[in-house]
Amino acid sequence: LVAMTALCLLLMAVSAASVLAESTVYFREQFEDGDAWMSRWAESKHKSDYGKFVLTAGKFYGDEEKDKGLQTSQDARFYALSARFDDFSNKGQPLVIQFSVKHEQSIDCGGGYIKLFPSKLNQEDMHGDSVYNIMFGPDICGPGTKKVHVIFNYKGKNHLINKDIRCKDDEYTHLYTLIVNPDNTYEVKIDNKKVESGNLEDDWDFLPPKKIKDPEAKKPEDWDDREKIPDPDDKKPEDWDKPENIPDPDAKKPDDWDDEMDGEWEPPMVTNPEYKGEWKPREIDNPAYKGKWIHPEIDNPEYTADSEIYKYDSVGVIGLDLWQVKSGTIFDNFLITNDPNLAEEVGNDTWGKTKDAEKKMKESQEEDERKKREEENKKRREEAKEEDEEEEEKEEDEEDEEEEEGEEHEEEEEEEEEEEGTDSNLKDEL
Repeated sequence: LVAMTALCLLLMAVSAASVLAESTVYFREQFEDGDAWMSRWAESKHKSDYGKFVLTAGKFYGDEEKDKGLQTSQDARFYALSARFDDFSNKGQPLVIQFSVKHEQSIDCGGGYIKLFPSKLNQEDMHGDSVYNIMFGPDICGPGTKKVHVIFNYKGKNHLINKDIRCKDDEYTHLYTLIVNPDNTYEVKIDNKKVESGNLEDDWDFLPPKKIKDPEAKKPEDWDDREKIPDPDDKKPEDWDKPENIPDPDAKKPDDWDDEMDGEWEPPMVTNPEYKGEWKPREIDNPAYKGKWIHPEIDNPEYTADSEIYKYDSVGVIGLDLWQVKSGTIFDNFLITNDPNLAEEVGNDTWGKTKDAEKKMKESQEEDERKKREEENKKRREEAKEEDEEEEEKEEDEEDEEEEEGEEHEEEEEEEEEEEGTDSNLKDEL
């Protein structure tokens, strides 16, 4: 009986542990059912000129159906689209946010991030100032901004990460993953590889510092923190002081100089080769040096530890709230779960299975474009060559015509001369 009871308790403990460790998918979107996505995603009506999303796999892809996602389609527009799911809290469990981004337009300036909102968000009024829980994903603007945003809302204020995480800036699809753990640690992955990790308290300014400088402490007046001092026994040489500039000894008064008209002549000044600059005594080790004074620190009375920085009581909407100058970004493979391992598996099963084929198709298109350009350039060169040959033939024809005209003109002149000679002979005979 005792053994049976122990076995039952063990089975109950294992069952409870399995329930606690059970993977939960709160949201998943892969756009595999055509235009049905429009019934799940809502466009904000806060502004009337938001850019439109279209469903497409883009110009190149690994699988035309599986790689379909939402693409920004209008340049220089704000975009505001969101999807709702069952409200949950990440208390006591990991929170994993994952999605893929493809900037196939070779983006110059624009966002590629998502925002996670509390469920109270009014989707029809979502805009740039709407309160969110987390903002995560790539942001590019010119050569200076190519970062992964990781922004947390903590007690009503948005906090940016203190580290610089560089995002991918090519035209291929990339997988972005954020893991927030209940022990206040985090991890950022790109293409299922860790690029950053750490502690929430250390890498964000959520809390005031644990230690502050003691406001009562002051450096003692007799504290000497000069490591070197002038040598008191060092004396300035008697011949040290020389003027910096002197009259040019080689200059001579011009012969045409008139003292009455031009004033008294003075030679120009030149740098004195004997000038040594300002004299300073050499330095020696300070025998009274005590080292750099370090301001003592005390516990910050305003600091209070928070073991639940990671926690959000309500998570219920995912949104694309961004601006793009050049449109063409495709968002796909959205996943929100409590299981980092599941997210990695899903990433490998979606992005991981089509990335190589996508790259191959892009390279094939580029090779075709290269060949097409070569053919066009060759054709242009041949046309230019034909035009040059035609021009040369035309010039030769014109030269031949001119020569013929010249010969005809000479023959006419000879005939005229002969006629004149004949007339002259007749006159002489007459």
